[in-house]
Amino acid sequence: MAEFVYRPTKNRGFYLRMRLLHKSRLSPEKSTFFRCYKWVLWISLSLYFFSSYFISHKPIPLSKIHLLNSNSVHPSRALFESVNRTLQESGADRGSFKDLKLFVYELPQKYNEDWLANQRCSSHLFAAEVAIHKALLNSGVRTFDPYEADFFFVPVYVSCNFSTVNGFPAIGHARSLLSSAIQHISSQYLFWNRSQGSDHVFVASHDYGACFHTMEDRATADGIPEFMRNSIILQTFGVEYKHRCQDVEHVVIPPYIPPDSIRKTLEKSPVTGRRDIWVFFRGKMEVNPKNISGKFYSKKVRTEIWRRYNGDRRFYLHRHRYAGYQSEIVRSVFCLCPLGWAPWSPRLVESVALGCVPVIIADGIRLPFPSAIRWAEISLRVAEKDVKKLGRILEHVAATNLSSIQRNLWDPEVRRTLMFNEEVQEGDATWQVMEALYAKLDKSYRRSKVSSQ
Repeated sequence: MAEFVYRPTKNRGFYLRMRLLHKSRLSPEKSTFFRCYKWVLWISLSLYFFSSYFISHKPIPLSKIHLLNSNSVHPSRALFESVNRTLQESGADRGSFKDLKLFVYELPQKYNEDWLANQRCSSHLFAAEVAIHKALLNSGVRTFDPYEADFFFVPVYVSCNFSTVNGFPAIGHARSLLSSAIQHISSQYLFWNRSQGSDHVFVASHDYGACFHTMEDRATADGIPEFMRNSIILQTFGVEYKHRCQDVEHVVIPPYIPPDSIRKTLEKSPVTGRRDIWVFFRGKMEVNPKNISGKFYSKKVRTEIWRRYNGDRRFYLHRHRYAGYQSEIVRSVFCLCPLGWAPWSPRLVESVALGCVPVIIADGIRLPFPSAIRWAEISLRVAEKDVKKLGRILEHVAATNLSSIQRNLWDPEVRRTLMFNEEVQEGDATWQVMEALYAKLDKSYRRSKVSSQ
């Protein structure tokens, strides 16, 4: 190796390389390892910065983080704060609710995701529980730091257990599934126990809300589960009088209608198009109102409609299902929205979204988001006892203020207010939910502790 000790003046780089090889006793072939290492390092750094860009532009859920039980280790606040900065920069709706912050629990999949194997779970009339969860995951109000959360959303899907007999959702398991979820979060996190669930939010998009039964007598007899009575319930059920199934802090929400189905219908027939059906109803109408259970379906209202107006050519009444019924709604002037077992009906949302004046026949019903929708200006209410006068009532409206009602009804903002979208849109149904929660900040444990200091 003596020839390499000579120091040539014009090839100093070659001398240095060989000197280093001599000192480390590496052959030139082994230096290939260092070249490969350099390329691997360069590619890794590129992938890191590339993935960081996408993370900062679209938040993704963290893996399941178990927080603070008596045996757990306190997680780093720096981790939460770093993720929160990323989320808040990407949330377009963040500024609209000032400093509202909501934590979404990451529950085991048996409480939510596993149910999505059945596609109906995310598209049927009770699917608000799925839609709200999805929208909140990428909402600007979401925080990954539970210590700074005002509210805690508990995503449990209880309406996706479809009966193999009739295909209807069976919710007999709802109480046990929810109880199990609460046991999980109360053992893994401290936030339920410190407030007794008062700042926790659930969805109960069923006939009688958090009473979890389709029949009113059974629902009221069972009442709301004890473990949920301090919480906030987002539910489709609401009435203007005292009722055990709303004897809890709650927000009345609309039933779920897939936005894509409305969009496709309106692409073919705009709301301002020709309406050649004067009064429309398609759905269950019992010839004999007493159900096999011995109870009167719809308090006999639908039976009375069928008996009185089935032969009236102005009324387009059908008792059987039809997949394309939205094409009938968009052709109709008035759409009947009578009560079923419960006061509310998905027909209300479909009628509004497709520009058909909803005729609400359900005494004492409370309608969703009254601060955003002036229901008296876009709909009609007919008392259950006045069904026999229905024809005359609608004739009077048609002759007086129908055009004014339709003008108000056809405002796109009205339709948007009742629709749940996968990502929150300004003014849509999830947006209205967040507005309602913002008005309930007095229920926030964090806020109460701050104000008391």
